[in-house]
Amino acid sequence: MVPSHDSTILILGSGCFGTSTAYHLLQRGYTNVTILDKSPSLPAPDAGSNDINRIVRSSYADSFYAQLAREAIELWKMKEVWGDAYHESGVVVLGANKEFLHDPSNDTQDLTGVTESTYAEGAYLNDIAIGGRVSSLLSGKDISSVFPSTISLGSFENKSGYLNRDGGWANAGQGLEIMIGKVRSLGGNIYSGKQVEKIVVEQGKCKAVVCSDGSHYAAEVVVIATGSWTPSVFPDLNVKDAFLATGQCIAMVQLSHEEADRYRDVPVFLDFDTGFYVFPPTEKNIVKVAIHSAGYTHTVDNISTPRTISSHREDGLAIPKTEHDRLKRHLAQVYPEISEKEFTGTRMCWYNDSKDGDWVISKHPDIEGVAFATAGSGHAYKFLPVIGRVVADLLEDRLDPQTAAKFAIDRTIIYRDTSRTGSPQELNLQELLTANDKS
Repeated sequence: MVPSHDSTILILGSGCFGTSTAYHLLQRGYTNVTILDKSPSLPAPDAGSNDINRIVRSSYADSFYAQLAREAIELWKMKEVWGDAYHESGVVVLGANKEFLHDPSNDTQDLTGVTESTYAEGAYLNDIAIGGRVSSLLSGKDISSVFPSTISLGSFENKSGYLNRDGGWANAGQGLEIMIGKVRSLGGNIYSGKQVEKIVVEQGKCKAVVCSDGSHYAAEVVVIATGSWTPSVFPDLNVKDAFLATGQCIAMVQLSHEEADRYRDVPVFLDFDTGFYVFPPTEKNIVKVAIHSAGYTHTVDNISTPRTISSHREDGLAIPKTEHDRLKRHLAQVYPEISEKEFTGTRMCWYNDSKDGDWVISKHPDIEGVAFATAGSGHAYKFLPVIGRVVADLLEDRLDPQTAAKFAIDRTIIYRDTSRTGSPQELNLQELLTANDKS
C-alpha cells in the first residue's frame, strides 16, 4: 500500500530515523504526519541520536554508504540550515596497510584493480572514487604531521592510514533539535511522553497504536523508529531476531579553555584496527572518547534491553571498569597529556544492531501499513539530513530493488559488520564503575 498525501502516518521515535523521515514526508506534501516519543523531554536524554558529538565521515568500505554520506556532508555544510552544528575538522582513518595506500612520492603507482583486505582499505578506495580530499599517512611521522605541533602525541608506531578532509563531526543534540524544529515548522505533530505499548492490527492491517497512558492514535501507516528499544518494546511483531540492542562505552574529559584551545584544530581520530576514536574539544571544552565495538547486551526476558539514565537513574550512565581502563590506554596512545586527567563523565550509548551492520528500512512482511526505520548499527546519525529520504522512498515503493533487498528485515545475512571489533558481551552489573573506583 502506497499512502496518499492525506494518509494518517505515525512515526514512533524522534531520533535520527524518526525526525528525518517526518521531515522528508512533509517536504513531499504529506499533511498528516505525527511523531510519538516515550521521553517527556525532547530530544530524549537517553536517545542514541542525542549526544555532544557524532563522527561525520564518508569513509565506508560499502560504496552505498560512502556516496550517501558524501551527499549528507554537502547538506551539513549549509550553515543557513544547520548553523554551527557541523565541524569539518577532517577525519584521520587508520587501519589501512601502508603497502596498500597511495604513496605521494610515487607518481606511477596505480591502484586500479587493487583488492582491499581491511575495512579501512575499502573505505580508502571508496573515498578516492567519490572524489574525496584524502592524503595517505604511511608512518607515525605522517600521522603526527596532521596534528598541531604544539600538542603532545603518541608515537603511532606501526600505524598507517589516511586523512579525509571531507568530514569531521556534528553536535548530535544540536542537529536533532534543528530537525525537530523543521518538522514542527512544516506542520508535523510531535507528542512527547507517549510510550507506545501496542500496535492494533485488524485483518492483517495496521489500524492504530495504544499508549501506556491509555491514549489511542489511529494510523494507516506506522513507522517504527524506536532504535535500540525496538526488540524489547515490540516482541509481538516477532522480529527480535533481526535486532540486538547493544551498549557502547563512552567517556568524557573536561579541559580548561586554555587546554582545549591547544587541541581545538585536531582532526577526528578513528582507528579501525582497535575501534578507538576521539573527538576535538567541544565548545564547552569536553573531549569525548569511545570504542566502536560489538558492545554489551543487557538481557531482560531473553531480549537485550537498553539500560540508561532514564531506566536506572543512579547508575544508568556507568560503564564497566575494564572499559574505563581500556579507554584510558587508547587515549594515552593518542593524547598522553589528556589521558592523565580523570574522566569527568561516562555513558552507555545504546545501538540497535542488525546482524550485518546494514540498516533495516523495510515494510513488515506480514502486516500492511507497518514499516521499520531502525538498526542504525552505530553509524546512522551522520545521515540525519538524508536518511528520511530513503524511508520515504520505501513507503512510496520507489526504492530500487537492490537497495530494498539490502535493507529488508527478512534479508539473508551473507556478511558481518567488519567495521567493529569483538563480539557482544553480557553486561555484568557488578563491574560497573562506582564513585570509589574513580578515586
